[in-house]
Amino acid sequence: MLTFRYVSAILIGYLLGAIPVGYLAGKARDIDVRKYGSGHTGGTNVLRSAGPLPALLTVLGDVLKGMAAVLIARAILPTPIAEALAGLGAVAGHNWSAFIGFRGGVGTMTALGALFILSPKALVIVAPLGIIAALASGYASVGSLTVSFTVPLVLLCLTVVSSQPPAHLLYGVGVAAMIALSLRGNIQRLRAGTEHRIREKARRRE
Repeated sequence: MLTFRYVSAILIGYLLGAIPVGYLAGKARDIDVRKYGSGHTGGTNVLRSAGPLPALLTVLGDVLKGMAAVLIARAILPTPIAEALAGLGAVAGHNWSAFIGFRGGVGTMTALGALFILSPKALVIVAPLGIIAALASGYASVGSLTVSFTVPLVLLCLTVVSSQPPAHLLYGVGVAAMIALSLRGNIQRLRAGTEHRIREKARRRE
């Protein structure tokens, strides 16, 4: 029964995360955001391809997916490991959504939404660092990479100096891996100097 609940937490997280908010927001304007810019369905690519309002709705929806996944897991099985697994499931669902051909975004907003429930203290450190990195560099991918690197580090520090559950480190490490994996193309473009800037209009993909 305990194993079933853990599996349920992962699956519920995945299904919530897999709701393609950015894709749907773009489609409301008759735009398939997967065919523009980076091809991601996250807020930045929606902004660059469909405009500010769809992007805002995307960010809000993606954050809520992460929050809901952890809260539901907490109701099903109130243990730190179940919460961590549900958060990871949500990020995996967002990045590789079964509803749109196992494509999706990078998972940053969904990860921050889950982190808000897992550790508000960590969020108030990680989120500003990600925003500063994105604004200073002009690249959303740099902000996402900053988030991916700092989440596990901050959770580790909080585990050592406060009452943060050690099981939440699983979430931090998993999130770092999934965000970095989804940013492979962006990392290559950053190295080549061809990465798309935040305010750059997205071009249709070939």
